[in-house]
Amino acid sequence: MPSDANRPFSALMVQGTGSDVGKSLLVAGLCRLMVKRGVGVAPFKPQNMSNNAAVTPDGGEIGRAQALQARAAGMPLSVHMNPVLLKPQSDIGAQVVVQGRVTGNAQARDFHALKPQLLDAVLESFALIGADKELVLVEGAGSPAEVNLRAGDIANMGFAEAADVPVVLVADIDRGGVIASLVGTHAVLNEAERARIIGYVINKFRGDASLFDDGLKIITEITGWPCFGVVPHFADARRLPAEDAMTLDNRREEASAHGNIKIAVPRLTRISNFDDLDPLVAEPDVTVQVIDAGQPLPGDVDVVLLPGSKSTLGDLQDLRAQGWDIDIAAHHRRGGMVVGLCGGYQMLGRSVADPEGVEGPAGIVEGLGLLDVETVIGGDKSLVAVTGRDFVSGAALVGYEMHIGVTIGPDAGRPWLTLDGDREDGARTTDGRVLGSYVHGLFASDDFRHSFLAGLREGRVSDVAYEAEIDAALDGLAAHLEAHLDLDALLAAAGH
Repeated sequence: MPSDANRPFSALMVQGTGSDVGKSLLVAGLCRLMVKRGVGVAPFKPQNMSNNAAVTPDGGEIGRAQALQARAAGMPLSVHMNPVLLKPQSDIGAQVVVQGRVTGNAQARDFHALKPQLLDAVLESFALIGADKELVLVEGAGSPAEVNLRAGDIANMGFAEAADVPVVLVADIDRGGVIASLVGTHAVLNEAERARIIGYVINKFRGDASLFDDGLKIITEITGWPCFGVVPHFADARRLPAEDAMTLDNRREEASAHGNIKIAVPRLTRISNFDDLDPLVAEPDVTVQVIDAGQPLPGDVDVVLLPGSKSTLGDLQDLRAQGWDIDIAAHHRRGGMVVGLCGGYQMLGRSVADPEGVEGPAGIVEGLGLLDVETVIGGDKSLVAVTGRDFVSGAALVGYEMHIGVTIGPDAGRPWLTLDGDREDGARTTDGRVLGSYVHGLFASDDFRHSFLAGLREGRVSDVAYEAEIDAALDGLAAHLEAHLDLDALLAAAGH
């Protein structure tokens, strides 16, 4: 259906029949494809739920997927690309970030009541992000078929109707039941919502696509929606930063046993910024094993890496409940290295205190005691891009800070990093076998990552250029979509 004629830019919303059907990567690939076609394009996601976030130049935060999409579009990051970000801290509650700034915490029931009040901010950001663009590609969240959440919705059809944006529906055939997912979505939507959907895309197909021709006919006959393409599985998607923690399942399954360097990562309940692992996974001689609850940490690894956490006290207690504290202590006694990033760094100290209940119930929890430091959570949230160097080797890095709290103690007098020329960050033991830092993204810097891994295997040489590989994967994704989508028909149906 045509979009709002009064809007100075065109827009198309990509919604899915469920989570992890590939919406984020489709928008990223389409952004890069539009750039190659000379179209001024911007990404947008009204509401996101993720603990994988990125820092914007003005000190805000947005979902990691929108950061990748902005990169694909050749744009600097903006808080208006993702005006509402929910960062889960418990099974029923989350931190609420509006236009890049933390506004407080909300239980799930409270947030549903809050959503209508956020619509104005969402529409404001939508207008701002498209002000100097020809096309805005909007990503939905979850599925519009979750009609029990339709009242006050700002993530899917509620936004599409308020902003008058046409919708293309994406379904993942790899998980099975694709006909039912599309037909079922059609069945539960109301008449106006069905009319807003201009067609659908089948994603992640494996094999001979012509074998699904009858399936396409069945879907179109029942729904009346045309198919804009059957997109085959894109293998290089694993090279791109992911936002959904569900992708950690795939990473676990793809772990190779052939890497000379082995790194174990306990899968914390509220793991955050887990894309810190991606550059390590990209190294062909490194095996990154994500260890699920109920499984021991392997005894033959070189490094145990504690990732970021959105609820450090809670995850520290869960870590002990899994017995991972015992595994980490044994690994350290055997001479292994232990690394903590952000929340993981806080866990390595003697104690972590949250006197004001910033991340959950107020309290103090004993740390793992591998670093002689203590942490108090509170104060202003640090959201800043940084540059720096390894304090010992001098290897350069670029990253970002995203944390609340202060960590002090004797081992902090031996920093891991020097930031922005004169600021020190992190801590390390005298023997250098325990390291902690508040900086995320540091392993994406080739010099820093190569230096770190060379310290584990003497004489190691790598030619992996991580950032260049990301751009190559985005180019490949754009070409992949151009080959398998009827893009002209899709854009015409969207009114562009």
